[in-house]
Amino acid sequence: MAQGKVVLAYSGGLDTSVCIKWLMEEKDLDVIALIGDVGQERQDLDFVKQKALDSGAVEALVVDMREEFVAEYLSKALFANALYENKYPLVSALSRPVIVKYLVQAAEERGAEYIAHGCTGKGNDQARFEVGIRALNPDIKIIAPLREWDLVTRDQEIAWAEKHGIPVPVTTASPYSIDDNLWGRAIECGIIEDPWEEPPFDIYAMTTNPTEAADEPLYITIGFEAGLPVSIDGKKVSYMDAILQLNERAGAAGFGRIDMIENRLIGVKSHEIYEAPGALALITAHKALEELVLERDTLRYKHQIEQDWASYVYDAKWFSPLREALDGFIASTQGVVCGEVRLKLYKGSCAVVGRKSDLALYDVTLATYGEEDSFDREAAAGFIELFGLPTQVWGRQQRKL
Repeated sequence: MAQGKVVLAYSGGLDTSVCIKWLMEEKDLDVIALIGDVGQERQDLDFVKQKALDSGAVEALVVDMREEFVAEYLSKALFANALYENKYPLVSALSRPVIVKYLVQAAEERGAEYIAHGCTGKGNDQARFEVGIRALNPDIKIIAPLREWDLVTRDQEIAWAEKHGIPVPVTTASPYSIDDNLWGRAIECGIIEDPWEEPPFDIYAMTTNPTEAADEPLYITIGFEAGLPVSIDGKKVSYMDAILQLNERAGAAGFGRIDMIENRLIGVKSHEIYEAPGALALITAHKALEELVLERDTLRYKHQIEQDWASYVYDAKWFSPLREALDGFIASTQGVVCGEVRLKLYKGSCAVVGRKSDLALYDVTLATYGEEDSFDREAAAGFIELFGLPTQVWGRQQRKL
């Protein structure tokens, strides 16, 4: 009889596939595999569940987290226009907290003393899982097999899996590590580790090669209410439907690829490839609408904390009081983010070509240089004199020097 129970965050990939057998043999634990459905499409989750059981798990749970993921996590990300280092829409970082929530819940319900994950010892996700688990239940013990075992390289992992009869979805000839969900897709390892090499075309699954995309531009109009998408081209959609539809349509136009040198939480720079056509299209449109409806000082301040918000979530601080406090401010700005934005997508590019709102702060009679101009030019002289008075006084004193 095993010494205890462990709930394993299981994806069916190389690392977690090896983890089940390792936890059984090295730790003498009964393994409960938890598979979180956050919208990943590369594998049938019933197949993944059966694979976990065939690998030795005493129980395998498939939890549909998609609605909660969209409502509680992706909504906040869109409100914050979250782009880590101004590029990455936090594809993996956003899914980890919701998975952590269900890992802890499963461990508590089944009397498991341990939670395990298949994160590497130099990646970001190890921190996201472990900080989150400790925030929700500090008494649960954490096992990170990849930080303990002697399988240093992915080739060694593959060989170990083959020796123990564990089917894995990678080979030494195709060593990519993939993580995907509704918000996008992350690709690592293999030739990608060389930042001088152009990423091969076969790594992409959500986006068409821009050179092969349609020769005519694609126009998409997205309607927003209180900061969330509610329609596409005049047809009502849920937020999840909007993401799915834009993943398909924007991806078909070749838009949504990211190639970046990323600063990981643990201090290492890494070469990362992402596909996030829906996320990037929605953030582009959302930002354009905010420019139209938010007052200047509010918009400027929001721009500042958007980068903080993205960094906190990237840095494993989803379950932090500061992130929740920032959410409060950001949410207070979204009530007026209502209107429509028209995007033009063409061979990998996405441009805002129209925006309108009944709550727009743009007043054409103030902005125009035509006959409709209602701006009081005479008031400008006095404003400029008072606005620049501190600088004028400082400048007069500087002349004495």
